[in-house]
Amino acid sequence: MKFELTENVIEPSKLREQMLSLSAGAYCSYEGWVRDHNKGKTVSELHYSCYPELAPSVAGAILAEAKEKFKIKDAAIVHRSGTLQIGEIAVWIGVTADHRDATFSASRYIIDNVKFRLPVWKKETYKDSKSSWIENHICG
Repeated sequence: MKFELTENVIEPSKLREQMLSLSAGAYCSYEGWVRDHNKGKTVSELHYSCYPELAPSVAGAILAEAKEKFKIKDAAIVHRSGTLQIGEIAVWIGVTADHRDATFSASRYIIDNVKFRLPVWKKETYKDSKSSWIENHICG
């Protein structure tokens, strides 16, 4: 179980290699990408800010809960911070388990809780207007 906060580009193939396990029968990954639009506005880039002293413990709790709830073998979260360009991966999640259903269910549980609980804030920069901090769609 691993959490990483990084300003570097996320490389899914390398992360997948780290998840490989001969005892797992299934693997699932999730990638959240920076898209070029939101609520009718054209987005040019995003900026993620994080509370790095708190994020690892929150992410660790989410991963531990997923392992207990879904009986997965392993899981990882990698989240970007800093400025991201359109098309870049903002968050990556990988999950292994004996069977596929546990990987799908755990992956969904993890991303939903990351969006709701992880102390990360997103600011969008628009091509034709001012930048704006984005309200969490679950909390807001």
